[in-house]
Amino acid sequence: MTSEFQRTPIDSRSRERLAAEGLRLDLVDPGDRATLDLWLRAEARGFHAPRPSEESLGEQFAGYSDRRTSGVWDATAAEPDSPVATVSSWPAELTVPGQRSVTAWAISAVTVAPTHRRLGIARAMLEAELRTADRLGVPVAMLTVSEATIYGRFGFAPAAMTTDWRIDTTRARWTGPETSGRVQFVSLEHLRDEGLPIVERVRLQTPGQMEFGGQLWVRLFGLVGDDKDAAKHLRAVRFDDAAGVPQGFAVYRITESPADFAAHTLDVKFLVAATDDAYAGLWRFLLEQDLVSELTASLRPVDEAVLWQVSDFRAVRVAQQRDHLWTRILDVKAALEARHYPRPGRTVLEVSDPLGFAATRVLLDVAPDGSATAEPFDGDIPDDAAAVGLSVNALSALYLGGVSAVSLTRAGRITELREDSAVAVDRTFRSPVEPWLSIWF
Repeated sequence: MTSEFQRTPIDSRSRERLAAEGLRLDLVDPGDRATLDLWLRAEARGFHAPRPSEESLGEQFAGYSDRRTSGVWDATAAEPDSPVATVSSWPAELTVPGQRSVTAWAISAVTVAPTHRRLGIARAMLEAELRTADRLGVPVAMLTVSEATIYGRFGFAPAAMTTDWRIDTTRARWTGPETSGRVQFVSLEHLRDEGLPIVERVRLQTPGQMEFGGQLWVRLFGLVGDDKDAAKHLRAVRFDDAAGVPQGFAVYRITESPADFAAHTLDVKFLVAATDDAYAGLWRFLLEQDLVSELTASLRPVDEAVLWQVSDFRAVRVAQQRDHLWTRILDVKAALEARHYPRPGRTVLEVSDPLGFAATRVLLDVAPDGSATAEPFDGDIPDDAAAVGLSVNALSALYLGGVSAVSLTRAGRITELREDSAVAVDRTFRSPVEPWLSIWF
């Protein structure tokens, strides 16, 4: 049975815009296997991925049953049944500061065939997604991006960064705490069936994490379709506390060095820990593997604690740090009132938005308990309030508490309407826990 968000009609404005170009924007019926197979092949082509096998298409068909899938078709193309553009979306819970969550519109699989560039297809699809989310009352949109130059024009901004780490394990002697639990090997199938409750238990601890399951979950273990060959090289361990309760797990791969058998590389694919004990136990196990000289870990937080748990600070290096989760506020009042704030205060926010969704002037009033109200405000700036003017992009960057209002002001992205307001806004919005998202979607 389809959900309301899947049944909501395609956005008429974008449909009419593309119809003027001789193109058709439409939904894919989640029960139409033949059409979805063509859509999945077009998506794979868009990301330069191999052509999906029949087995992979069958597994993905089941995985897309809970998504809203759209495409653009060109009746004059050599294969008119194959879409020339794709996008997929669904509502998911996004963690915000204060161990709370807000419903966000997750946008994924955005592709446009190189044969159909400069026709306004991406703009039409993304604006359709935003108008659909707004119509459904979803206050925030989010996506992970393969290209960082596309989405700013639609009001998105990077709100959670990620880091790829590289650790010289020959120098990184463990100096962290001793643990009271145990690490043990488990099968990938075991984690697929039993591991998701650990992830969900941890999710509210970190702003930027999202609720996920289905295809996104099994993909972590290489147990779907064409990833199964890669899964042969993956190993998994679970950490159980002293009482035998599972508190975390890690999935990793070890690659042999062609030059030196004692210099393998261990690549951490995914690691989650519900307790500090589990975190220390898993990292120590990974760092102390025999015949391994280097450990790599991608898509990790920028403030990874393991840096402080080894003897040589310089044995841990940043291989790459980049933007990862981009957010876009649609309903300013609902979004701001959904999160917690670290200190009381009042702030006038004058928000500009060329697309119109979030254009407003509000007074954000944070109570001593960290809850807030955000009401439309037309009067003079109160004497006790900070005041800034900013775009929806800047507000979306600030939203999860990991981007500095002072930095955005220095960069010209925020305008102080009252002196020293940037510092006050920073104190209001900053999260004590750095935002981070541990997956692609």
